[in-house]
Amino acid sequence: MSFISFLKSKVFFKQFALAAVAIVVLCFIMLKWLNITTNHGNFKTVPDLTGKSIEVAKIDLEENDLVMKIQDSANFNPKYPRYSVIDQDPKPNKQVKENRKIYITLNPSGYRKIEVPTSIIGKTYRQAKPTIEALGFKIGKTTFVDDLGKDVVLGLKYKGKTITPNTKLSKTSVIDVVLGNGNRPTAN
Repeated sequence: MSFISFLKSKVFFKQFALAAVAIVVLCFIMLKWLNITTNHGNFKTVPDLTGKSIEVAKIDLEENDLVMKIQDSANFNPKYPRYSVIDQDPKPNKQVKENRKIYITLNPSGYRKIEVPTSIIGKTYRQAKPTIEALGFKIGKTTFVDDLGKDVVLGLKYKGKTITPNTKLSKTSVIDVVLGNGNRPTAN
């Protein structure tokens, strides 16, 4: 029997029909199985965790059959309590499947410590101020002492104590600056 005559035979059409029916039945069974195992159409609403402590956030997520994953802590935000949630992904009120991972970002315990730049001593106030502020520190009082260099930074102080090299302070700390007033120091 040649190939072309086989394609025209009743045996081929019976086999083809059986294969088509088997494929349709398998597809139907697979689609039903996927609907059941993926909970098709069943969604959970993501709760708003912003500002909540890590313990409360974990309870809220467990009640909604969601999983908490903590991402690295962000920069300190004084608007939120320490160790509270400041961001989450997916965002609140989104519809997700159960057991979905919700990524949260926590507020650290405080501002991170930054080394005070003592290299600005000997530079002018105009040069030193942007360097100090760029690091997140704030300029406090400026005091003047007798020195030939007018507006030259002679020292830095924090809470009345002189800052030494390698001193680390929290971001947003207020640093007082000691400047020269341009007058010759008087000899005693």
